[in-house]
Amino acid sequence: MSHTLRSAFAILFLFVFSISYAESMPAPAAPVIGAKGYLVIDSRTGYELAALNADESLAPASLTKIMTTYVVFSALKQGQISLEDEVTISEKAWRAEGSRMFVEVGKRVTVHDLLLGMIVQSGNDASVALAEHIAGSEDVFAEMMNQQAAAIGLHSSHFQNATGLPGDDHRTTARDLATLARALIEQFPEYYPMHAEKEFTFNGIKQSNRNSLLWRDDSVDGLKTGHTEDAGYCLVASARRDDMRIISVVLGTSSTKARADGSQALLNYGFRFFETRLLFKAGEEISTARVWKSANEYSRLGVLEDLYITVRRGSYDKLESKLDIPAVVVAPLATGQAVAELIISLDGDELIKAPLRALEDNPSGTFWQTMKDSVSLWFE
Repeated sequence: MSHTLRSAFAILFLFVFSISYAESMPAPAAPVIGAKGYLVIDSRTGYELAALNADESLAPASLTKIMTTYVVFSALKQGQISLEDEVTISEKAWRAEGSRMFVEVGKRVTVHDLLLGMIVQSGNDASVALAEHIAGSEDVFAEMMNQQAAAIGLHSSHFQNATGLPGDDHRTTARDLATLARALIEQFPEYYPMHAEKEFTFNGIKQSNRNSLLWRDDSVDGLKTGHTEDAGYCLVASARRDDMRIISVVLGTSSTKARADGSQALLNYGFRFFETRLLFKAGEEISTARVWKSANEYSRLGVLEDLYITVRRGSYDKLESKLDIPAVVVAPLATGQAVAELIISLDGDELIKAPLRALEDNPSGTFWQTMKDSVSLWFE
């Protein structure tokens, strides 16, 4: 048996266990909730757990502020602004319609307080003030929102303002909002905890976070509610239990209770019937490849980032894998270079197709090694 074939069988052994295990029961249908659309995903893998009209274009209302927050967090991370910056409140920000944190025109308010006013209190005045501080005007800020939305894969969204007030071409989808929430959580772990704040007091006025799940479920730590007459009552929620985080997006329900109950039901469904597991750690040797004309006969192969998978509970032991390594691999190989492909399947459905990469450099061998392998390759 060749070394490559032995490696392939070793990979299969990691996933295929005794067939005597009882057949896993399929997950039941997701709960029925009164919403225009929803999407539930595993945050780490992006795996879809449940969906209804996830790609339908809908008004986002104040869920828009997740995108506004993303742009502000980006500016903070890049050092363009700081949490301590003081923002002078314009008349436009002061006059913003809808929910407010009650800033006063001409007063100076820190970016930190404005962020809490926008995230916790859903302040439209805070949103406009932050937009003007970063971009000079809300219109220019909206252009930044759309640019960054496209960069992270929000292909069905368009934003006309920083607040979520109705606009003729102000739209998004449940799928885009799930993608956005996932990106915000992953990219800004130092700022994301603001979304778990239950209340915020500014200018002597204490307001509670409209996300009632923060009180109902200790595992919930975000993200944002929204409501307009056109959009209905909406909620993007995220919860973490043990090492699994789930994001739910619920759009177009009839009441605050309906959006909370529906979101809670979807989160519970996801945690009850699915699980996320680590397949391989970054830098772990998964297999080896014979490398011709090289300084080292074999190169170790693996993944450069931890590789996770989300599956139905009880089905992990039924995973199957296939390792596809080219018949001939020739030096030089650079660290991180894709060499082979790992395919993970369940019941015939392909779940993951991941490149296996060289874990270290393998330069070309000496002249004599190269010549010897050149001759050997004639007989391969």
